[in-house]
Amino acid sequence: MATAQASIPLRPHHLLCSLTYRGEGYSAAFIAGYDRVIGRLAAGAPIRIVEGPDAICASRLGEPGCHCHDERLAWRDRQAAADLAPFLGQALPAGAELPGLVDRLAALRAAFAGGTLRTACSGCAWRDLCDQVASAGFAGTRLLPPVPSLS
Repeated sequence: MATAQASIPLRPHHLLCSLTYRGEGYSAAFIAGYDRVIGRLAAGAPIRIVEGPDAICASRLGEPGCHCHDERLAWRDRQAAADLAPFLGQALPAGAELPGLVDRLAALRAAFAGGTLRTACSGCAWRDLCDQVASAGFAGTRLLPPVPSLS
């Protein structure tokens, strides 16, 4: 019998960030941590929505000037949750569980590229990079759907 994977704690706006993540970030430790989260997402791990710092924030929490507790990120999370809810078929309050993203990755990226899921991106320092990634068809992103088996 297979064991269930533990849920990944994620804040709503990081669900959007994961769509365009190409291995760039604040530090080597941040990138290594983000890569671990992306690997789990790609493997289909379930997600638990959290309010405040999450698995992606973990490496930054002890750094001076860490912005993971800032109110502007709480606003970004509220906007992302509102935008994502119709696409995911459920509200995204803290504690909500999602089965994972890989089955919906193409639809989420199409909506992101079309601007439907971008309210939370307003004023984000990474927005231009994400615009470039989406315009390039998400080439080079690290969250990839699983390769179908040939059997």
